[in-house]
Amino acid sequence: MTRPLTHTDTTDVRYAARASYDRDVAYAILDEAPLAHVGFESGGRPVVIPMLHARLDDRLYLHGSPATRLMRTTKPGVPVCVTVTLLDGLVLARSAMNHSANYRSVVMFGETSPVTSIVERRTVLDAYTDKILPGRRSHLRPMTDKEVRATAMISIPIEEASVKMRTGGPVDDDDDYRLPIWAGVLPTPTGYREPLPDPRNHPGLEVPEHVQALVR
Repeated sequence: MTRPLTHTDTTDVRYAARASYDRDVAYAILDEAPLAHVGFESGGRPVVIPMLHARLDDRLYLHGSPATRLMRTTKPGVPVCVTVTLLDGLVLARSAMNHSANYRSVVMFGETSPVTSIVERRTVLDAYTDKILPGRRSHLRPMTDKEVRATAMISIPIEEASVKMRTGGPVDDDDDYRLPIWAGVLPTPTGYREPLPDPRNHPGLEVPEHVQALVR
């Protein structure tokens, strides 16, 4: 049985029914979310930066240029807060007060650890590539050691975290159900449009299946 997440600092009090501390549920959301927002302290003030992320087992990985503020700031043991959100739909009610959104989100706290091993960095960067576009890595040339060393990387243990979700339709006041006002859910699916080829592609190259498969 998968051990539950710790939630000393992430327990949801106001909407407890929407909260989950199931590790598998959190991992599924982290893996699907394209972007994370990372909060930390820099120069005595809070900073939040949007970043690509990847998960391997029970750790979340972030990477970037060594010159970025996050990579300069996050020495070993620096506390950070990471959040991801998937918006599934707008919930349209019969009153402005009861409008809402269907979503899945994860909030996690942890302390950073630098990733110094070239082997581990290479493994994580491969995971990043395939997270952005499944199957992409096998179509590319191998990364050089110079490229791997030029990328700063940190990891955060996934232990203190919580999931929050909303599903279903609008919940209106009883009297408002008598009103002739349309209500329901407006889904917000995510997807990709037709690829735009690089003008310098070799003549005759077709869009590969792993790219075309994501076009909706």
